[in-house]
Amino acid sequence: MKEILSQLGIEATNPGCYDGEWFGSGDELESVSPIDGEVLATVRLATAAEHERVVASAVAGFAKWRDTPAPVRGAVVREIGNELREHREALGRLVTLEMGKIVAEGVGEVQEMIDICDFAVGLSRQLYGLTMHSERPGHRMYEQWHPLGPIGVITAFNFPVAVWSWNAAIAAVCGDTVIWKPSDKTPLTALAVTRIAERVLESHGLRGVMCLSVGDIDTVGAPMVADPRLPLISATGSVAMGKQVGPAVAARLGRSLLELGGNNAITVTEGANLDLAVRAVLFGAVGTAGQRCTSTRRLLVHSAVSDELTSRLVKAYDQVPIGDPLAEGTLMGPLIDGQAVAAYTEAIALAKKQGAEVLCGGEVLDGMPSPYYVKPTIIRARADMPIVKEETFAPILYVIEGDSVEQLVRWQNDVPQGLSSAMFTQDLGHAERFLSHGGSDCGIANINIGTSGAEIGGAFGGEKETGGGREAGSDAWKTYMRRQTVTINWSGALPLAQGIEFSAGD
Repeated sequence: MKEILSQLGIEATNPGCYDGEWFGSGDELESVSPIDGEVLATVRLATAAEHERVVASAVAGFAKWRDTPAPVRGAVVREIGNELREHREALGRLVTLEMGKIVAEGVGEVQEMIDICDFAVGLSRQLYGLTMHSERPGHRMYEQWHPLGPIGVITAFNFPVAVWSWNAAIAAVCGDTVIWKPSDKTPLTALAVTRIAERVLESHGLRGVMCLSVGDIDTVGAPMVADPRLPLISATGSVAMGKQVGPAVAARLGRSLLELGGNNAITVTEGANLDLAVRAVLFGAVGTAGQRCTSTRRLLVHSAVSDELTSRLVKAYDQVPIGDPLAEGTLMGPLIDGQAVAAYTEAIALAKKQGAEVLCGGEVLDGMPSPYYVKPTIIRARADMPIVKEETFAPILYVIEGDSVEQLVRWQNDVPQGLSSAMFTQDLGHAERFLSHGGSDCGIANINIGTSGAEIGGAFGGEKETGGGREAGSDAWKTYMRRQTVTINWSGALPLAQGIEFSAGD
């Protein structure tokens, strides 16, 4: 542990603010590893005055950064990606230490950061606008995109570094500066990433481009959301959090990019490849201990294959190695903290009260290094049970049996959330039905792959209570820029649009 922290520049006590310099004099926040309950290090939180300094630096930095040519901005992001390559293993292990996901997932998360940097580098030469034909002779009309401003990025504990990079790398090539408020459950990973970026930024004499403000809701979170100097707030977290952030940003007519809850379902039809389905459900429901926004929480299965699929899943669950996520062979580590364990046990109790049947799991494990280890759980449920319409951030899978694909797709959509969805089928008609206007209502819809593990090349996000935001690939970059429509008159005359005549005479 000490070696990992040392490699990444993490000391016993660390300042929590960065704007080109490190500072922070507020209360101390302990970062506790869910693996064994040990304190990894402490962070000095931002005071109100120190957070204001960070914002002022990002505002000043924007004035310079926006005038830097986009390909040059992309070159800086390329260097940050290269620095991440150098520190991939150490940073991935720090993700595991502080968050609890297994090492393969921790390192994989850092690889996502590297991939989005590569994507952003190419994007820096493709921030394109369209040219439209004007109805007025001797006129040219087109659109162009300009940097938006300093961006506030609020991230959650479950992907403590990747989500920042989805925003920061794209925002940077778009000409925006970034202020990062990380989760108070995973502050050390934010410090480590900022120190990696710092080396590149300092070498270019850049200040206020990628800033950090570690602090609580009252000191950092709420002021960021309410600050009119930040035209966009990108926030990842719970639906409850989004219902606070969205209206607060809207009240000042700002933009919000919200990535909120998911209650993701895999639908399995008659004749589906069950070998694929078992593997996808297992990773989707058990990976990251069920603490992904794209985790599989519902299994909607045709009655013709329900018994076989459920039996195979129960056997697979019984063989999942649970323990130290740093150890080779472990597939599931701990939940993040006691609050998460309480949510797990409460959800199982509610499911039983509503008439559901626990098929396997459902227990907090004794004799582990911390009290945050639980058994992944399969519960036989009904689609009309209130509990299956809620998102519990834990490895709980509700199995719901139906008699037709139409019924299963209807149940798939009958929840408030709309992030990720998948169908396993060998029937082309069922697949196309699932992907049609009347099929899945989620932002992500897959055929014969699971609900989690999205690639950065596609825009990531969902509908309904998931928030409607889109990050990472495709044209998500447009969120971080302002569109401007331009008309140039080179005719020497002044015709009006729509054929309007308006003249006071010669």
